[in-house]
Amino acid sequence: MKKAKNKGTVAAAPKKAVDVLFDKYAESHQNPTNELIHWICVPLIVFSLLGLVWAIPFPYLEFLGKFNGFLNWASFLIAFSLYYYFTLSPVLSFLMLWVISLMSYLIVQLEYWQAGGGPAVWLVCLVIFVLAWIGQFIGHKIEGKKPSFLEDVKFLLIGPIWLLHFICKKAGLRY
Repeated sequence: MKKAKNKGTVAAAPKKAVDVLFDKYAESHQNPTNELIHWICVPLIVFSLLGLVWAIPFPYLEFLGKFNGFLNWASFLIAFSLYYYFTLSPVLSFLMLWVISLMSYLIVQLEYWQAGGGPAVWLVCLVIFVLAWIGQFIGHKIEGKKPSFLEDVKFLLIGPIWLLHFICKKAGLRY
């Protein structure tokens, strides 16, 4: 006797690794106030962390010639994070490249401000970093759940692309 086939049922495609991470990350980001705080604080944390690493003195490398200054410790952070994002989603990696490029431009503007007598880049970024993290912890206090990165450090990298995936969804862009 033959087994009857279930017509009309479609097997669900397995979730992509990035979606599994987003689902896990979203578990501690359900409260609208916490989400709003994340929309503000996550980009500020990324910017300030990039600026802090950027400000670490980098050795002069003779072979770079006039391009010294374009390579710094933040270059390695950028390369690592973009590679990680690319393994999860090339589209989100490309979008993060644009975001990081804008942030890099702003950090260079901070360097010009410092050279013109303004505050040190590291100091501006440190203040932003501390205030943004305070905001994050306030958001999680409101949420009533611990931040995801306390369980797994990779969630520090997931936050920025988690925000970008909402933009992709709104724009109808598959990531």
